[in-house]
Amino acid sequence: MGEEVESQDFSRYDRQRYREKLHTCLDVFARMLSESKFDFERPLTGLEIEFNLVDERNDPAMRNAEVLAAIADVDFQTELGQFNIEINVRPRSLMGGAAEELEAELRASLNAAEEHARSVGAHIVMIGMLPTLAPEHLTGEALSANPRYRLINEQIFAARGEDMYINIDGPERLATHADTIAPEAACTSVQFHLQVSPDDYARTWNAAQCIAGVQLALGANSPFFFGKELWRETRVALFEQATDTRPQELKEQGVRPRVWFGERWITSVFDQFEENVRYFPALLPLCDDENPDAVLRRGDTPKLGELRMHNGTIYRWNRPVYDVFRDRPHLRVENRVLPAGPTVVDVLANGAFYYGLLRGLIEQDRPLWSQLSFPAAFDNFEAGARRGIDAHLFWPGLGDVPATELVLRRLLPLADEGLVAWGVDTAVRDRLLGVIERRCTTGQNGAEWQARMFNHIDDRRQPLDRRDSFREMLRRYIELMHTNEPVHNWRIG
Repeated sequence: MGEEVESQDFSRYDRQRYREKLHTCLDVFARMLSESKFDFERPLTGLEIEFNLVDERNDPAMRNAEVLAAIADVDFQTELGQFNIEINVRPRSLMGGAAEELEAELRASLNAAEEHARSVGAHIVMIGMLPTLAPEHLTGEALSANPRYRLINEQIFAARGEDMYINIDGPERLATHADTIAPEAACTSVQFHLQVSPDDYARTWNAAQCIAGVQLALGANSPFFFGKELWRETRVALFEQATDTRPQELKEQGVRPRVWFGERWITSVFDQFEENVRYFPALLPLCDDENPDAVLRRGDTPKLGELRMHNGTIYRWNRPVYDVFRDRPHLRVENRVLPAGPTVVDVLANGAFYYGLLRGLIEQDRPLWSQLSFPAAFDNFEAGARRGIDAHLFWPGLGDVPATELVLRRLLPLADEGLVAWGVDTAVRDRLLGVIERRCTTGQNGAEWQARMFNHIDDRRQPLDRRDSFREMLRRYIELMHTNEPVHNWRIG
């Protein structure tokens, strides 16, 4: 989403030319799937983590340009809001003790980045949504300087023709309007990438969709927004609503949302790129000079810039990615389900569970998605987002069960088998999956700790300002985040 573009206006000709180029890219991509050698012999995983910036009072700090200048590391990049940054971690194999090496590398990078952030009066927080965000923090002035963000903002509101209506029900209710996409910046996530072959893409994506609800139940870390206790993973509801190009009439007509779970199991990666072209008008109709057909015919690898740009403006929770590295094309499944945090070890435990369970499901003789309806997978996704670790999920052969029981009885052993197949060391498997196990037995993930700690503080501080209770809760969260002690061990009080 952060790719640099120049600020400009789009004409009707721009849109017509872009649509034609997009269809050419799609045709070339179809030929590549049958003719080209995609890079997948040594599957790599990738990781992105988005962060928030806060000031000394633990309110949002609109200083990402200053912070990034101080960090001066190409792995750290801008994000939508001026209080956001992200880190892109170098792709690597899962084999052996790679996760331990990644943990040490990540902690060192984040500690160094925090020192630099402090030098300009900011602190880095790894959390799904900042509980101290207020409406005054999410205006057009909060958007980062990258012209791409302002272009997307303009195009979304041109398509809608009216302000966003944000309506989320939980223990409390939020109903508000927004005249920019700035509320989207409240949603900070972790993205797990997995490189796959064209033949394996559909099985991998289908498996990822099956377990998205479980991921949310275990990893929820976003219970508060604008001072209200809402869903355990409020980020899901907010992201869907804050980027919606559809006025109410188009929703009633069944027009698809740009933040999308999907509507069916797939049989090919081409299905998803074709859906993107068929269902979604361009937000950024920017054409480059490449002739993809000519590039492919001369034996080179086309970049398919328009197809990639268009794909980057459609926010599937499990998204297809086409990319080129050293003139070799490759495909990735980008898992965008989880929030950031609470700690590095929690993030890596979530990753180990995801990659292990994915591998375990893919290698089963009878695919899970042949037993689970797509609407049931979506219902699980929403239940995990709403209720977090207390969610009940439907699972073939078990029926409606508590998420924690499903994980302990059925999914942890399968995830362990998958990590064995990936070649992950026993000690690494035991440690990271042990974090998931203890999260289930204690019933405490990031969202539960935040809600319990906030209510503990707020009950004792009445009748003081509720925002002060959020600031104090966040102060304690940040202290514990830096210990790298997994969240299931965090105490209340």
